[in-house]
Amino acid sequence: MKFMRLAAVAALATVSFTAQAHGPTRQKVAETVEINAPADKVWAVVGNFQDASWIPVVEKTEGKGGNEVKATRTLTLKGGATVEEELAKYDAEKKTLMYRINKVDVKTLPVNDYSSTIEVEGEGAKTKVTWRGAFYRGYMNNDPPPDLNDEASKKAVQGLYRASLDNLKAKVEKGS
Repeated sequence: MKFMRLAAVAALATVSFTAQAHGPTRQKVAETVEINAPADKVWAVVGNFQDASWIPVVEKTEGKGGNEVKATRTLTLKGGATVEEELAKYDAEKKTLMYRINKVDVKTLPVNDYSSTIEVEGEGAKTKVTWRGAFYRGYMNNDPPPDLNDEASKKAVQGLYRASLDNLKAKVEKGS
């Protein structure tokens, strides 16, 4: 009898915990572009953490620390919103960097706990740039409003990546 009561309590606790444990899941997005230019030329643009002018929504970049790990930058977007970011990894030889957003208004970009990696891979006169991000939606509780749900966050990040990579391609190829 005692065993039955313990089993019932354990089952109830498991059901209760499982029901309360539901929340947002980490979203992942990746976009790529092929650029008709050598990797060194592309890396000269995206590899400078202190200059995000290749991202179309960025009006101004201000930062400290250059390309050193823990370097910071504040992006001022067209319209006045700001995004604060920190460089987490940087490898010039492998042409890859990883950064995190430390502060952003979810109305500007509907994400939380965002990290991102940019990789530049060259083969002769062609270069492939891959931009990957992982994040949680803008609303961290259950039942998010439509503008802060998983789909809205993925759509916003994909749109940012696509527009930025297309702009990068145009900028680098024009300068060729």
